[in-house]
Amino acid sequence: MAERILIVDDAAFMRMMVKDILTKNGYEIAGEAEDGKKAVELYAEEQPDLVTMDITMPEMDGITALKEIKGQYPDAKVIMCSAMGQQAMVVDAIQAGAKDFIVKPFQADRVIEAIQKALS
Repeated sequence: MAERILIVDDAAFMRMMVKDILTKNGYEIAGEAEDGKKAVELYAEEQPDLVTMDITMPEMDGITALKEIKGQYPDAKVIMCSAMGQQAMVVDAIQAGAKDFIVKPFQADRVIEAIQKALS
């Protein structure tokens, strides 16, 4: 069975890009969320194998959502996504339990590499 991945990003275009990369590589999309609050709710409903989480979002940012998800599901696998120049936030994310991070604009091979590493 294909691994199920939840995509979280406030930009629909970014979600579409990630979804495209994942489906072409045999992953199943468990759902999409446009903010951290929705991500926490969807995680509870779907229990995906992995989450790709944007850092900067309205409502609830990715690091807060990561902490909430990890608080309820310590085994949750989350990969953070950030634009260039957010290194400090990436460090916070890794300390909060993120498995890895990928930098925008996304490169398909880097996305797949991060996901395979996190899932193995």
